Amino acid sequence: MASLPCNARIQLTDTLEQMQQGALMRKVKSKSWKKQRYFKLQDDCMTIWYQSKRTGKTESAFSISDVETVREGHQSEVLQSLAEEFPPERCFTIVFYGRRGNLDLIAGSAEEAQCWVQGLRQLIEVATSMDQRERIDQWIRDWFQKADKNKDGRMNFKEVQRLLKMMNVDMNEDHALRLFQAADKSESGTLEGEEFVLFYKALTEREEVLSLFQAFSEDGKKLTLLELVDFLRQEQLEDEGTEELAMELIDKYEPSETARARHALSADGFLMYLCSPEGSIFNPRHQMLWQDMTQPLCHYFISSSHNTYLIEDQIRGQSSIEGYIRALKRGCRCLEVDCWDGPNGEPMVYHGHTFTSKIPFREVVSTLGKYAFQASDYPVILSLENHCSMEQQEVLAQQLRDILGEQLLTATVDGRVPTQLPSPEELKHKILLKGKKIGRLEDVLDGPGDEAPDVSDDDNGAEAEEERRRMKDKESLAQALSDCVVYCKSVSFRGFQEARSHSRPSEISSLAEAKARKLIRDAGNDFVRHNAWQLTRIYPSGMRTDSSNYSPQEMWNAGCQIVALNFQTAGTEMDLCDGLFSQNGRCGYVLKPPFMRDEGTLFNPGEPSTREGPGPVTLTIQVISGQQLPKVANSKDGAIIDPLVRVEIHGVPADQAHQETKYIENNGFNPRWDETLQFQLHVPELALVRFVVEDYDKTSRNDFVGQFTLAFANIKPGYRHIHLLSKDGTSIPPSSLFVHIRIAEPPGPEQD
Repeated sequence: MASLPCNARIQLTDTLEQMQQGALMRKVKSKSWKKQRYFKLQDDCMTIWYQSKRTGKTESAFSISDVETVREGHQSEVLQSLAEEFPPERCFTIVFYGRRGNLDLIAGSAEEAQCWVQGLRQLIEVATSMDQRERIDQWIRDWFQKADKNKDGRMNFKEVQRLLKMMNVDMNEDHALRLFQAADKSESGTLEGEEFVLFYKALTEREEVLSLFQAFSEDGKKLTLLELVDFLRQEQLEDEGTEELAMELIDKYEPSETARARHALSADGFLMYLCSPEGSIFNPRHQMLWQDMTQPLCHYFISSSHNTYLIEDQIRGQSSIEGYIRALKRGCRCLEVDCWDGPNGEPMVYHGHTFTSKIPFREVVSTLGKYAFQASDYPVILSLENHCSMEQQEVLAQQLRDILGEQLLTATVDGRVPTQLPSPEELKHKILLKGKKIGRLEDVLDGPGDEAPDVSDDDNGAEAEEERRRMKDKESLAQALSDCVVYCKSVSFRGFQEARSHSRPSEISSLAEAKARKLIRDAGNDFVRHNAWQLTRIYPSGMRTDSSNYSPQEMWNAGCQIVALNFQTAGTEMDLCDGLFSQNGRCGYVLKPPFMRDEGTLFNPGEPSTREGPGPVTLTIQVISGQQLPKVANSKDGAIIDPLVRVEIHGVPADQAHQETKYIENNGFNPRWDETLQFQLHVPELALVRFVVEDYDKTSRNDFVGQFTLAFANIKPGYRHIHLLSKDGTSIPPSSLFVHIRIAEPPGPEQD
């Protein structure tokens, strides 16, 4: 399309030109489903469409910004199953963000596959490094492409009206026509590329941002350096190095060179700053690794997944290594693997006594070895559900050692009996096996067992019981597999008292959600204390055959570290999990608050007054406006949404709350709410804040539009944009909410 050329950042190489000419490739879904499709990169260099060779009609298109990565060779189960038929150099897999299925392709030749792999990687790099302005321009281009029905690079008023409906705008026809005519500089009755961009800019005038800009600008045209410093101090509560920050923002976001040279920010530059990461609600410092990583493992919440191999439900779902890749790439640090005897002495992974498909254990371990430390350097815990015979347990141990090599932790970090768990820092790049172990760690180590208690008469019974357990384990557990378990020996939970009297930090109990809930209700403080020195894993009830999730929040409230969720199931519970672990460099470990790391703590989640520290914090959120909200999935074509915003607080029971704004009729494009919501947080350190946009429906349940969840500790006060995420946690630029945040600490001793 001549009028909307490809992104200015893209250098048109031979590779991209070849992709624009198109190629015939096989799209593969299974061993028997392999169909020829014609793939072609569009002129904008950001869209790829493909059509059926037989019918010639365009089947589908996708934007480069939807693609996460490209894998070469037989790196999917489907392509592995065709390894005999097609060489790896002709095969590649396109992986999309979120839960959209991968696209497995086989090119006609190795050269053609290379051309597409390299070209796609070049374009992905451009797409991921775009700033807010480029993203918006790209978004406009994508819409222009969709609406330009006859592909002549121009749009008449009728096409523009159709486009506005697609973009979630219900606009008065006279107003739309006035904007259209003002943008039609060539007076041709149609809008071409740049004219359409002008029309779009007029459509997206942000009055609420302009009036804020003018409140701080003396001449209403620019913010001088000092005026910007005033705004940053008074409204954004930036108190350190404010002048340097102001200079930085002008250099980064001011589009006009003249204004930049004069150290001034125009209204355009001001809007760019507010939409940027520095203007986001999420504190940019907390996006990086910002916490102390040298404390014992049990002092951290750990991102954990349940039945990681499933990508659908628990009964008939498909087992896939894709489940492990996706979880690891999201920063998950505790994975579950269910092992059963397989044919030819090869252990298999699947959900026992169900119809789920099966994968060889060795494939899971190879995938783990390859992806374990791509998203985070910190340790991965492999939770082994072992249902294998002695013979195949030997194979499990052999495969773990052979494939993982040095990555598998097989001895304590200092060769001694641990009096406390090692830290994530000490265990970097290590994979820890969680499973049953024969006997005690101190039996294997000759180190000073200074934590072994004196045995009194009362303890004799317990000692004898332990000996019986050891003999039983010896009969059912292969020594080689037992030796691979060091810091995460699985033991049955027999009460806090018994756990404390043995005091072994290297033991871990797994509890079903209902049991954990009962303990929180009956002995909240004991549970918090227990979790200050030992790990606890929580897993979903066996009744959740649809792979639904329980709320992780109540488990975190009690200090449980390994709160395992079905990562494949989108919804509030996974939003909370993503929200908590989106901080600290997304490394999968988040340090618990100080009152949950102290073994003598008085804290009980059911009684917030037991937390030491100042009284409740008041969180005030003014919900100002929304920008370019997406349509509801599967909505009737042309239906415009009636958006409302709900703010939810997830935390200790006393803090659980939600409030919502009124709904705005027929405007998903630039709705204005200007409503203030207020919350009291008794234990702010544990609170997560979830912003949800819904499409109001008076006859049935509201439809989900977008959400964003973050820990209260990561919120930046002031005027902020919230960049919304889809149901499966992927970004949907440029959809956002514009809010103003105030946090009032209770009066009291000086805050550090």
